[in-house]
Amino acid sequence: MTAVELDPPLVKRLESLAEFQRNLTVVHGDILTTDLAKISAGKRMRIYGNLPYYITSPILHHFFEHAQLIDEIHVVIQLEVAQRLTAHPGSKSYGYLSVLTQYYARPDLALRIPRGAFRPPPEVDSALVSMRLPGESAKLKLGDEAAFLGFVKACFAQKRKTLANNLRGICEPKGVHKILKGLNLREDARAEQLRVEELAAVFRAAK
Repeated sequence: MTAVELDPPLVKRLESLAEFQRNLTVVHGDILTTDLAKISAGKRMRIYGNLPYYITSPILHHFFEHAQLIDEIHVVIQLEVAQRLTAHPGSKSYGYLSVLTQYYARPDLALRIPRGAFRPPPEVDSALVSMRLPGESAKLKLGDEAAFLGFVKACFAQKRKTLANNLRGICEPKGVHKILKGLNLREDARAEQLRVEELAAVFRAAK
């Protein structure tokens, strides 16, 4: 087990614990710059943590960059963000972060945690989210994942606008309409209405 912690007092407590728990290694550092591949040392990983709420998205991006090394991720995060990770197309919470997460993992909102469970209590409710890897990426096999995620970000650039409008910088609206029609999707479709595999199909056709 490897514990990554940035806060010096907590690092000190972990190091005291490591004196009695010989299987525990303590890394004093920022998880955003921690080399997960080095920690894994060729082994599969399970990640557990209570993430700083204000940088949850960058941390998840960092984890997913090493998705090929990870079996499971179990993290406590802000409830609103947890709902976005697990949202379905057509729901208010569905967006880029939903697609990113579901592309790499199969997320489940495992437990809601009230504010009173913490001392001092935060100003928001929390949740435990369990993510088992891989997600849709296993069957989509897109290859250039960075290009796909950039495409998805463009699709959600202005959430209430149609794909044809959001993708003007990539493809002419008439071209987008033709692609959507060829995929049996509505020509006025918005990104928030499409499943991950449907967005992947549009991405392939627009390349």
